[in-house]
Amino acid sequence: MKKTLCWLCVLCMLALLPAAVLADHQYLLDTNTRLIPSSELWNWDRESLSFLFNEIFARHGYPFEVGGKFYNWFNAQPWYQQTRKVTKQQAVGAASDLEWKNYQTIKSVISSMEASGWPYRKPAGSSLKSWRDFVPPDSSLKLTGFSYTSMTGEQRLDVYSAPSTSSWRGANGRAMMNTNGAVWAAGWENGWLLVFYELTSGVNAGGVRVGYVNGSQIRGNVGNNNYLSFTYDSCQVSSSCTLTDDPLRQASAIATLRVGSTVTYLTTMTNGYGLSFDYIETTVGGQRVRGFVPTGCLDVPTADFMNMEQYK
Repeated sequence: MKKTLCWLCVLCMLALLPAAVLADHQYLLDTNTRLIPSSELWNWDRESLSFLFNEIFARHGYPFEVGGKFYNWFNAQPWYQQTRKVTKQQAVGAASDLEWKNYQTIKSVISSMEASGWPYRKPAGSSLKSWRDFVPPDSSLKLTGFSYTSMTGEQRLDVYSAPSTSSWRGANGRAMMNTNGAVWAAGWENGWLLVFYELTSGVNAGGVRVGYVNGSQIRGNVGNNNYLSFTYDSCQVSSSCTLTDDPLRQASAIATLRVGSTVTYLTTMTNGYGLSFDYIETTVGGQRVRGFVPTGCLDVPTADFMNMEQYK
């Protein structure tokens, strides 16, 4: 009887998951197998349509800018197969006639949505679909865009929130990373490596920290040759939120951002719990600082539609 109840619970949980999560390929939309009517696209928020048209070309290995939100999202998908040998022209040229028709439909609907003031991101309580609804939670220690990185042991490296020694630094200005522990890295920016690592001591023990280490301090080779390409767009805070350097476990606060304050949007990432965060730069107490706020707190830039015809 107990086993039967357990299986019923599992089946109920599966029934609640989005169809895309249960699908073999986990596509947001099957633009490769059927003609998508424009009426169906109006069920999504506007940002998601940019994910839908990029998904068409991601299926063919389109190389996204490292560190960007599309790079972070598609590199986390099991079906995405991008190698440095695939050029943008090759990926776009591999799209089928059906996919191109769907691309044109998505492009047209995005223009109509912009003209009508359609929500860029799904408002709280809205019935609209969003790409963020399709992030499968698995409770693992991961942040999209980062990968486990091998580094020479016995090193203690200073960690800063932004790529400069004058930026804000956690642990009351003493944040350090020990390379004897596990390290995850996203890539390089101006000679600094963006990493996250687990905290094993102090008041935030059990949490993680995302920050930068100076490449000139690192001994030995680093198993990550990615060079980050963020957006660097100015935007405003639309709802009060907490800035953190730990988007995975404790969300320990660096500062509270007030409505109307201006910040620099860098990219969007998701964690292992299925939550998405915007990675931003701002100043706190006169110091440059980078950190994460929950997606939905910012009036983010909306010009993210790429004209793929130029690569045909």
